[in-house]
Amino acid sequence: MKLHELSPAKGSTKKSFRVGRGPGSGNGKTSGRGHKGQWARSGGGVRPGFEGGQMPLQRRLPKRGFNNHEFATVYAEVNIRDLNKFEDGAVVTEEVILESGILKKKLDGVKILGNGELEKKLTVSVSAYSESAKAKIEKAGGKAEVI
Repeated sequence: MKLHELSPAKGSTKKSFRVGRGPGSGNGKTSGRGHKGQWARSGGGVRPGFEGGQMPLQRRLPKRGFNNHEFATVYAEVNIRDLNKFEDGAVVTEEVILESGILKKKLDGVKILGNGELEKKLTVSVSAYSESAKAKIEKAGGKAEVI
């Protein structure tokens, strides 16, 4: 069997019905949309969840449960490959990372992620590390300090 020999199973496909092809087709002129009104327009209809002006269900139901978005710690993330920018033996802090231009803001702190490889021996002092990032820093002969 070759790609050009493939065809859908018998009865699994149906020819699309072409509307607006004259009065003899049975679906000409208004193309099954009726005369005027909201549903007859090209962008016609209502958005999902709209109930004709009645207060929609998602607004009628009370909000429940706890949401942590206001109190969550959001870290500015830096991949370990970006730390190769610094000289061998350097002490890398959150402020040094900001000054180097790797980050624009430090948010609630800086977290080092383990994407890439580290070729230099660095002492890194930031808020958090992923396990793989910590292992790669120590493997390169550096130190990973949490502030």
